[in-house]
Amino acid sequence: MAVIHHTTLKPTKVELLTTWLPTRPWYRGGPDAPVLTKSGGFRLDDPEGEVGIEIMVATDTSTPEPTAYLVPLTYRGAPPEGAEHALVGTMEHGVLGKCWVYDGCHDPVLITELLSLIEGRAQAMAQSISDSPDREVTRSYEGEPFSLRDFTPRPTDDEQGTHLPAPHGTTLHLNRVLQPVPENPPLPAQGALGHVASGWPGADGTRLRAVFMVLDGR
Repeated sequence: MAVIHHTTLKPTKVELLTTWLPTRPWYRGGPDAPVLTKSGGFRLDDPEGEVGIEIMVATDTSTPEPTAYLVPLTYRGAPPEGAEHALVGTMEHGVLGKCWVYDGCHDPVLITELLSLIEGRAQAMAQSISDSPDREVTRSYEGEPFSLRDFTPRPTDDEQGTHLPAPHGTTLHLNRVLQPVPENPPLPAQGALGHVASGWPGADGTRLRAVFMVLDGR
């Protein structure tokens, strides 16, 4: 199980994302820099214990209506070869030292564990508490068992979000801009093969919920 270190980060994750988010095609903000807060999310465990995996919700309050973004991140103690295009930035961790932060949609460790979560073989963990499952995260899957050995993610981004070809001819669609729904738990669109959903606190203290990602046959 991953150990959560409550320590200093320089720069912080939010500071890194303030520069990185506006470069994404799905970013909805204006010409000014976003004003971000880390509003929620969950973690996944790397079975090898080498890579930190976080599925973060970051809320931008610079717009008339707050916008919540889904930001999967991985944290590594050394830069993997060929991953420069996915680098969000580097930071100094108060315990672990220099850390390389990546857009997790390009990281095979994150995507493998995310598909394992959808399939029901991995457990969502609390974002800020060590060794504690996150029971608010819901998932579903209707299909054959995935074969994830040597799986290499090849994501594409557009204004609608991030899309990853997945095993068995499926596609994993990440809703980078989260749309709150009244259902609890949130339900995927009709015809979806699988999904992951969860919640986060809104600006007024209410609990917002949304489908984070959907797996379908397209």
